[in-house]
Amino acid sequence: MNWDRFEGNWKQLKGSVRARWGQLTDNDMEQIAGRKDQLIGRIQERYGLAREAAQQQADEWIRTVNMEKQHEEEQHEREHAHTAPR
Repeated sequence: MNWDRFEGNWKQLKGSVRARWGQLTDNDMEQIAGRKDQLIGRIQERYGLAREAAQQQADEWIRTVNMEKQHEEEQHEREHAHTAPR
């Protein structure tokens, strides 16, 4: 998943965002609404970070989400490869 798909998958990603940045409020989450610039701004504000540091955290987080999603997809493929008729 890249940042372009972030907004479209916001409902699924909110829990992960809250787990990573626990100081974000419900209001913050509503304001972010899947927008990268809003996420970075709220991280910056809540954690007292420079914009570059908040950007780096957000980019690292999305890379982690991507790796987890890829791992899940590979696991799913392996499970179904063993059950496919021959």
